[in-house]
Amino acid sequence: MNIIIWLIVGGIVGWLASLIMKTDAQQGILLNIVVGIIGAFIGGWLVGPLLGTGSINEGFSVMSFVVSLIGAIILLAIVNLFRRGRVR
Repeated sequence: MNIIIWLIVGGIVGWLASLIMKTDAQQGILLNIVVGIIGAFIGGWLVGPLLGTGSINEGFSVMSFVVSLIGAIILLAIVNLFRRGRVR
């Protein structure tokens, strides 16, 4: 059941992050899911302890969703930095 939650939440988080970072036209749904899942991992690892919340794996909440979104935005910023030499 966790894999289905990862896919659904990963897709939503990746899509929202790509809209915020203005990379939505360059990504398809599969890449949005990958960005969301990796972003949730990064967010749970880096941002979660700072905000005192867990990741999606420890239970779904609004704060875990926000942490995942922040992680996905960080991931897209790093990708844009290497791809274009600047963050949009």
